[in-house]
Amino acid sequence: MRVPASRPESGFSYLALGQKPPLTGSVLHCDRVPLPRLAERFGTPLYVYSASAIRSRVQDFEQAFGRVLHTLCYSVKANSNLGILRLLQRNRCGFDIVSGGELERVVRVSPSAAKKVVFSGVGKTSQEMEQALKAGILLFNVESESELRLLATCAARVNKTAPVALRVNPDVPAETHPYIATGLHQHKFGIPVAEALRLYREASRNKHLRIAGVSVHIGSQIKDVRAFARAMETVADLVRKLRIEGHAIHYVDAGGGLAIDYERGSASDFAQWVRTYAQAVLPPLRDLDLHLLLEPGRAIVGPAGVLITKVLYRKQNNGKKFLIVDAAMNDLLRPTLYSAYHRIAAVRADGKSKEKTDVVGPICESGDFFARDRELPAVGEGDLLAIMDVGAYGMGLASNYNSRPRPAEVLIDKKSVRVIRRRETLADLLRTER
Repeated sequence: MRVPASRPESGFSYLALGQKPPLTGSVLHCDRVPLPRLAERFGTPLYVYSASAIRSRVQDFEQAFGRVLHTLCYSVKANSNLGILRLLQRNRCGFDIVSGGELERVVRVSPSAAKKVVFSGVGKTSQEMEQALKAGILLFNVESESELRLLATCAARVNKTAPVALRVNPDVPAETHPYIATGLHQHKFGIPVAEALRLYREASRNKHLRIAGVSVHIGSQIKDVRAFARAMETVADLVRKLRIEGHAIHYVDAGGGLAIDYERGSASDFAQWVRTYAQAVLPPLRDLDLHLLLEPGRAIVGPAGVLITKVLYRKQNNGKKFLIVDAAMNDLLRPTLYSAYHRIAAVRADGKSKEKTDVVGPICESGDFFARDRELPAVGEGDLLAIMDVGAYGMGLASNYNSRPRPAEVLIDKKSVRVIRRRETLADLLRTER
């Protein structure tokens, strides 16, 4: 099944002042703001996000699931910038978190946002549990028997009742990178379905735990929606068994994982792709009268971001061509970590001839690359490139390797430009060291 690529509403397009695209000599824009202007003002490397693209994709999810009671709980790990979280909160999103730090980010945006937070992850600490209990989150997605017992102890200590869903592992294969597959028994995530009934019974006997739902998440960047349907069939069967035993199941958390298209740049209908996803998720849950929780992350913010980088040098080794740019693997790790593909575009479309080249960064690692043997316009030193679809797991995975300060981030909303993270300085890097 083919994954739709970004449509023109993704926020990035070639425009020429006073003329209609596409034209030779056009310049890549975010909404109505030209990227060269941003690079000149804020420097490179630079993360740029489109607010209109984020809002558009949230609306696509809302329309696709509009006939059922649901909440979009945006996966904070995809991009945790406060400016992005604030935009999503204003568009009525909840949040899926995996750490106390992410919870702190959410409540910084709005203390009341905690009421629509689900807390996932296999390694919650007692401190994080108590933080979440005091904040009044919506749901704990519990991943083991030991975690369930620790949560009960923490809830007793702070005199709270913890709303609980067990994250079940449905043993459903999903065709994705092995590092981001989570739905098989050999993965560290979730509780085997066969053990779930016993643990729900145990939870029901503890006055500091309140059974509220069932959770599942089978992985990320999933391109075949039939895997979601199989997982939901397992969940629906478990919900029926739990209700027969008298457990009040109000929520089903379907997780996230819907893929985006990193390779194709042609316009397509993302809204239809989300409808296809909904058509896989919803039928198994029909007639169960549930509140559905969804955890999209990458699907909402991935195509909404680009990384602008400047060509520092052109280099050739025995016919092998390299473009050495000022961004590096510390700024965008995905190509190094997953051999991930990202489209790369010349910011100025001047009709130059194509060449096959590697796009590499300045870090002292052979793994510091963004593309290998990629056919690209023959850009020169000082020219700008845009690495596409980096809104998810771009800045979130950035580091200070080689003592490199992390880039600035700007959010564009039509013609409005707002810095949502200033560029780090060397003083920032050294401030905590002695």
